[in-house]
Amino acid sequence: MKKRALHKMLSFRSRVVIIVLGMVIGISSLLFTNDMARQLREKEQNEVAIWAAAFRELGADPGNPLLLSIITTRNNIPFILTDGALRVEYSHLIPDYILNHPNLLRDKLDQMTKVNPHLKVQTLYNETLYIFFDESRLLKTLVYFPYIQLLVIIVFVVFGYITFRSTKQDEQNRVWIGLAKETAHQLGTPTSSLLGWLEYLKTQNIDQTAIDEMGKDIVRLTKVVDRFSKIGAATPLSEGVINEIVGNSVIYFRTRVPKNVTLTYNGLAMAQQKAMINEALFEWVIENLLKNAMDALSGTGTIDVKLSSDANWIYVDVRDSGKGIAKGNFKRIFEPGFTTKTRGWGLGLSLSKRIIDGYHGGKIFVLDSEIDKGTTIRIALKKIYS
Repeated sequence: MKKRALHKMLSFRSRVVIIVLGMVIGISSLLFTNDMARQLREKEQNEVAIWAAAFRELGADPGNPLLLSIITTRNNIPFILTDGALRVEYSHLIPDYILNHPNLLRDKLDQMTKVNPHLKVQTLYNETLYIFFDESRLLKTLVYFPYIQLLVIIVFVVFGYITFRSTKQDEQNRVWIGLAKETAHQLGTPTSSLLGWLEYLKTQNIDQTAIDEMGKDIVRLTKVVDRFSKIGAATPLSEGVINEIVGNSVIYFRTRVPKNVTLTYNGLAMAQQKAMINEALFEWVIENLLKNAMDALSGTGTIDVKLSSDANWIYVDVRDSGKGIAKGNFKRIFEPGFTTKTRGWGLGLSLSKRIIDGYHGGKIFVLDSEIDKGTTIRIALKKIYS
């Protein structure tokens, strides 16, 4: 127990360390990239200030070779130069469709002003010029890069977690399948011996009723062996009458429940309800629900098994008048290892869910429950007509 708690604690700490490390890397990358973006933004603003000085000294003559050299050499900053009436004198890296459309041009100038305040230039020739400029593509990329990087890190972490979880779950499934098949193999020999001893007892002067009940239990044990042998193997489904299959389990349990427990079932008086099932596995689910219901009663109370249907579904409800389930545990009771009992591994309802959901394409869930008043668990199977 201590080793398991220590393992869980170390596992939790490892996850915390990985999360913190990922956050530190992400934040460090964000801060570093933001600092680079700040430096590049200052550099671009300084370049535009140099252009403003050039326009101030040389005017806005686009044919001036010195002016062209200053503003076009290795320049990837989009800008628009206008006169005092906001008519375009010169532009760089601005599409023609924007320059030729007054409304689009006005929107573009407003957008540039929000990014960088425009510069007003008074030339030596008494011209008033305005320089509107945007961020370069490199600067924009640099600004958004850390967020893209964080997204990539998150995607890889999630993908890695899913892969690790799937691998671990596959390993656990293989272990459980191997354990189930080995259990079936180990139970096979004593079950065969019990059948032989039963035949011997039939030849002795012993109460036949007791022998018949023993025979029923051995048949049930043989079914249990068969169920374990089916785990992990192909599970063929065939048409089955749900009324009768559930009824057989109820009849078997009626002679085995405590005296102060009442077990009722309405299905045998109904019209036949049919579904595609694997009878051995479906019986296993019904038995699990009945056993859980008996455990919840602690020796006194009622168990009501009710069969109903609609146009598409068959419903099997197992209700007990026991201690009930907290609402927060409605889904958790179907998780492997979850149990409120002092004994047991908490696998019965987990296996039941896998059998109903995975093999039969149905549903199993807590229909309702109230503390100290009882619980109803529902199985829903797709109805077939024949």
